[in-house]
Amino acid sequence: MIQPVPSRRDAIADDLRDRIATGRIKPGERLPSESPLAAQYRVSTPTLRNALAVLQVEGLVEKVHGKGNFVRRPLHRITYEGGGRTLDAQIAAHAALRVTVHTTRIQAPGHLATLMRVSIDSPLTEFSFLIHEDKRPHSLARIYVPCDLVPAAGPCGSPSFDGMVRRLLELRPPLAEVRERVSVRLPTPEEASTLRISSALAVLVITRHTADTAGRVVEAALLVLPGDRADAVFTTHYVIEERAAEG
Repeated sequence: MIQPVPSRRDAIADDLRDRIATGRIKPGERLPSESPLAAQYRVSTPTLRNALAVLQVEGLVEKVHGKGNFVRRPLHRITYEGGGRTLDAQIAAHAALRVTVHTTRIQAPGHLATLMRVSIDSPLTEFSFLIHEDKRPHSLARIYVPCDLVPAAGPCGSPSFDGMVRRLLELRPPLAEVRERVSVRLPTPEEASTLRISSALAVLVITRHTADTAGRVVEAALLVLPGDRADAVFTTHYVIEERAAEG
């Protein structure tokens, strides 16, 4: 079978990818300017930019406005585990990961009202998380809870997220169901800007809602995890019933 000849764009991307993987171009290193690099590969500048765009989508190269193209330092990969588990344990386990939380009281717009099974404009508390690795944005999440389930504000004037989690675990009626929807899409302009990623880099989006035994949705979450630094793992445990030996 005759193999197709790779395009000049793909051939350049392959060569640069190999040089990055083998350490000939190191993380944080600035690539040559586009015109000299195009001349080095004997292609036009648009073809060279297309090759760089491939590497930007893969998360290998980052274009910094006014400074040029740099090899990205790989970010730590985190694993989202199904069943409503949070990322807190992983953040705590890696010193380079840290999280900032902003709390806001909002009125539920249409999509959140549908997700949480409440009326439009119902009061909700939004916990907005931005996870950093060193100084670089890593991933983000937004968690929504009905205002009556959020504990009173702490000394700093904002309700404690840890306190809210404890309150959910102590609910009566208790928690009964966690439903998660996993999808892949391109980031919104706001997400791309916040996470400093290419608008062509796919993100893993996990939409989760948690309900109690009475059917009330007590928490909804939207997690946005760039595809070059996140995995999702879902494990099913089967219950094997032991049968009494016959005869």
